[in-house]
Parts: sequence; structure tokens; C-alpha cells
Amino acid sequence: MVKIAKYQPLFDNVLVKPLEPDQTTASGIVLPDTVKEKPQVGQVMAIGPGATDDSGKKIAMQVKVGQKVLYKKWGGNEVKMGAEEWMILEQKDILAIVE
Repeated sequence: MVKIAKYQPLFDNVLVKPLEPDQTTASGIVLPDTVKEKPQVGQVMAIGPGATDDSGKKIAMQVKVGQKVLYKKWGGNEVKMGAEEWMILEQKDILAIVE
């Protein structure tokens, strides 16, 4: 069993586990790895406590652990979680909550 370190994001950072996109097109064509796009949808695994603005007022987090989110394609930083690559994103890099 691979031991996975526990991450607790700081400030307004969010730890997201990318969800793999479909391996086939709507017409049933299987996509090779060379044409697959980087995932933009993931599940929130951990959130930071929130940031503060210039006046010291706390900015609340808009996402919660367990939600599925859509994030910017080239935002965030990749981190290794065992054999998987997850993302740490700033809250502003999250575009939408997916329902």
C-alpha cells in the first residue's frame, strides 16, 4: 500500500484531484494519449482557511471539500500524491462548481 502524505492548503489554496476525461468521443472513437487534453474538472480534496484582503478582512472560501469544480487549464501547481498527480490551485483559478 502506498502511503499518501496529507496536505493542508494555506490561505485561499485548494487541493484538487483531477478527474480523467472520457476516453472515447460521442461517436465511440477511442482517443489515443497523444490527443487527450489536460483535465479541467476535478474534485476538491482539501481547502485552506481563506485569504485576507488589504484591509485585513477575511475572504471566505467559495468551494467545499467533495465538490466537483472546473478550473483554468494552465492554472495551479501539480503535486504528487502517491502515484497520482493532483493540483493545488488558488481559489481565483476555479471557474465554476460542476453539479
